Amino acid sequence: MKKRLAFLLPAAAAFLFAAFFLYTLLTSDSRRFNQITEEFFSASLSGDSLSLHYTLADPSPYLDPPHPACLPVYTADGQRETGAALENLLAALREINPQRLNRYDRYTLSLLIPYLENELAGTRCAYFEEPLSPTSGMHTQLPILLAEYTFRTAQDLEDYMDILESVPAYLEGLAQYEKEKAAAGLFMSQADATAVVKQCDQIMDPGLLENGSHFLQVTFAERLEELIASGVIDASQRESLISEDDRLLRTVVAPAYVALADDIFLLSDSGSLEGSVCQATGGSAYYTYLLRRNTGTRRTPEEVNELLSAQFQSLLSQLQELLARYREQTGGMPQTLSLSAFPLLDPQEILTDLQERISTDFPAIPALSGSTFTCITKAVAPSMEEYTSPAFYLTPPLDDLGRNVIYINNASTPPGLELYTTLAHEGYPGHLYQTVYSQSHENASTDNPVRNVLSFGGYVEGWAYYVENISYDYAAELLTQSGGSENDLLLVQIARLERNLQVNLYCLLDLAIHYYGADRQDVLRSLSAFGITQQETSASIYNYIRMEPTTYLKYYLGYLEILSLQEQARAVWGDAYTPLRFHTFLLQAGPSDFGNLERLLKGRETETPVEEGLSASMANLFFLKPMEIPHQVCQ
Repeated sequence: MKKRLAFLLPAAAAFLFAAFFLYTLLTSDSRRFNQITEEFFSASLSGDSLSLHYTLADPSPYLDPPHPACLPVYTADGQRETGAALENLLAALREINPQRLNRYDRYTLSLLIPYLENELAGTRCAYFEEPLSPTSGMHTQLPILLAEYTFRTAQDLEDYMDILESVPAYLEGLAQYEKEKAAAGLFMSQADATAVVKQCDQIMDPGLLENGSHFLQVTFAERLEELIASGVIDASQRESLISEDDRLLRTVVAPAYVALADDIFLLSDSGSLEGSVCQATGGSAYYTYLLRRNTGTRRTPEEVNELLSAQFQSLLSQLQELLARYREQTGGMPQTLSLSAFPLLDPQEILTDLQERISTDFPAIPALSGSTFTCITKAVAPSMEEYTSPAFYLTPPLDDLGRNVIYINNASTPPGLELYTTLAHEGYPGHLYQTVYSQSHENASTDNPVRNVLSFGGYVEGWAYYVENISYDYAAELLTQSGGSENDLLLVQIARLERNLQVNLYCLLDLAIHYYGADRQDVLRSLSAFGITQQETSASIYNYIRMEPTTYLKYYLGYLEILSLQEQARAVWGDAYTPLRFHTFLLQAGPSDFGNLERLLKGRETETPVEEGLSASMANLFFLKPMEIPHQVCQ
């Protein structure tokens, strides 16, 4: 999973007037486009210091950062103003003649209009979004983002302290939103609320804070040492800064979490949604909105269901054939799909191996100007293992792509084949590689950063899942070079098919629950039919899908859309098709919806995209990408 910042953003009321002012005064389409989009970019980040820090190492070319630094605070008025701001923004963009823009800006405009139309439609159904989901809520994501907040300058250190000061207001805003959800009859279930309360109590563990071993304290001290080593601050300041950080964590941040837990506890018996979003009025429209926003597909839910069903049957047939071959060769069935003696176990060695194997079919990452490229792996803190993904990649700022970090959750990512394919997903040729390549290409093509505040999860996670599938072939190559048996190679292919079949099934269940209205018992019966009979495992799968609509689809439907593009590329390019050319095309296009990628592939990017309006959700709610798909949920 690739993590980007996404918080409750206040409506950009100032941008509303600025856009129209520029629209009225400027006559050049190119100038108007750049002014409007740059204002939109600035407004999207101006009240959110944490997102700004993760997006730009040096924001000065684009906006003046807020002082003091702060987190955004949700208000009902801000939510209501978002729709009007989006309407005005769209009106300004629709006046731009795309033929008068350069090729790059023309493509950006083609991305912006349908994206913002969908967000505008989403404002018509409030309070479905859940920022405090037990599986991906901001209360669990915020500490991780704070722990990885890079200290480059003394100002960064000051801003970090200011952000800690603003945590109570941020969490109070989330609590206010939850109270409004409850009043609208859309509050989370009692079981979910109980889980959130428990998480809030555990995340800022008072015992760990008291003895100085909380991961936020440990990582702060480590980053402080980097500043001292680089001469940014003097070593004599170390103790006073550590003392101030401890004070803020113990007396500001920790009490804010206690207050949030208290608010959720008081609301816990007001929840009415125990299953699918389609139970509530507007829920089906909200799900369709999510499908479009999170996957970038143009397909209807019915078309997606048909595509998945056909793919499921194909995968099942392939798996049955491989299992029959394995049975013929060994006289039995594989007891586990984890290889006990995989040649590489160290994360850094795996990343090095993957870098070498992708060199033929993937373009080299352009040299980074003025930056040393590094990639390090870190273990998720034991206290956070229960709440975080099996692994995740933290996206670097667009103007400082050199420092890259992949977190590995050792509690849920065992060494061996699973770690290898996970690091392909997160590292090479997955999120890290795609992010650095696509952003480097964008930086060389334009000074306009507006695409960095758009979210195309289907492209991003679809790419990572697509290359994860390719990495099983790399694993087979590695095993062959290390003297692996034919049975080992069969196990690798069985593992790939089993994972795809599993995730495909979860996508079908996602549609069944949230679009067709299947209940818990329907889902448990379906899982049982495929051999998943343990009550605890079945309940875990059902609850994750229930709490995270379209998450599995973001990965798997995005992957299928990329496979569809690949077939179209073969048809369009004929004998000139190569994997290298196709991958270069996708990477240079960058995160996009699949309708625009198809038009770009066929040389029809100048056409005006036609997108149907969708209703539901809250356009001013942007959240971190949810928890990674668990590997091997059914053992």
